[in-house]
Amino acid sequence: MTILLFGITRDIVGGPTIEVPEDKTTSISSVEKLKQYVFDQFPALNRLSSIAVAVNNEYANDHTPLIETDEIALIPPVSGG
Repeated sequence: MTILLFGITRDIVGGPTIEVPEDKTTSISSVEKLKQYVFDQFPALNRLSSIAVAVNNEYANDHTPLIETDEIALIPPVSGG
C-alpha cells in the first residue's frame, strides 16, 4: 500500500510517499486505521492542525473502507493569502 504525500507532509516524512509493508496492509482496513498507523510511524504529523485523506481522488472520512489497490493521499492544511 502506497500513500501519496503533498506539501508539508512530504517535508515531515522526508519523501513523496509512505510505503506500508505488506504484513500491515490487511490490518489497515479503514481511513481511521490508516491515520493511526501513519501517526504512529511519523509522530511529527500530529503537530499539523488537520490532515485530510483522499481515497481514489475523493475526500474520505474515517469510516471509509480501504483495500490495497486504492490510491491514497494525505492532504495537509492549505495556507495562503
